[in-house]
Amino acid sequence: MAVEHPVTTPSGGDQTRIHNIGYRSYDGPRLGRAYARRSLYSQSLRGAYGLGRSVKSKVLPMLLFVVMCVPAAIMVAVAVATKAKELPLDYTRYAIVMQAVISLYVASQAPQSVSRDLRFKTVPLYFSRPIETADYVRAKFAALASALFILTAAPLLVLYVGALLAKLDFADQTKGFGQGLVSVALLSLLFAGLGLVIAAVTPRRGFGIAAVIAVLTISYGAVSTLQAIADAQGSTGATPWIGLFSPITLIDGVQSAFLGATSAFPGGIGPSNGEGVVYVLVTLGLIAASYGLLMRRYRKVGL
Repeated sequence: MAVEHPVTTPSGGDQTRIHNIGYRSYDGPRLGRAYARRSLYSQSLRGAYGLGRSVKSKVLPMLLFVVMCVPAAIMVAVAVATKAKELPLDYTRYAIVMQAVISLYVASQAPQSVSRDLRFKTVPLYFSRPIETADYVRAKFAALASALFILTAAPLLVLYVGALLAKLDFADQTKGFGQGLVSVALLSLLFAGLGLVIAAVTPRRGFGIAAVIAVLTISYGAVSTLQAIADAQGSTGATPWIGLFSPITLIDGVQSAFLGATSAFPGGIGPSNGEGVVYVLVTLGLIAASYGLLMRRYRKVGL
């Protein structure tokens, strides 16, 4: 109950009152860390597609999602119209062909996920609640990886449904679809980790976007050029090892070694199974290193 305490001025007039409203304890449900972690994950995942934000924030992610799916729909239409025996593009090759769109999506959404919290110094506020550094990092990592998986798996689903409507072989299409899902799941984890690490370095969203684009696209361009030079000079043995230095060629090497995919390397020759093991270890190592660097970064920010 509020209590009024009148304050008398020197002239004797009662002009001011102090309201002592006291403190009221919270007696509602305490949902704890798990609920906070799920809420942060859900909010971050929705934000990756602009849901719950302004119309302007929805334009780019939704546009990129459409750009990812339209070629798949066109391929399905062509396969159905021509009564083709197989799809024009393998499931495992789709993400490699569309890697520029995926890189642009990561560059636009990774800074959106973390840069604003750093810029407005709201990270310590998260940690003042029953949530720890690991909860924040896991939620952000999982949210961006999930958003990327939706972006890359949706066109594969369009291809799969279209292939079944075109009455292509069910077993072959199901196997290819499964291999494609494994490939894009690994790609989503790798790109999400790298994108968040780069974006978490600076609170400036513009700098984060430029840095992510530079790392993903320049590394791919440099590696592809070096592979082409090595192949032209007859150094085909060096081609697989050069592919270790770009995220997209890492995924290409893993799927060509173990998922039966056709490699985009010069000559279409990907790494052998032994070299593919190195690709897997490097890919998993980069994912783990990204998580570790994020943990280290946010431990410092939360102090």
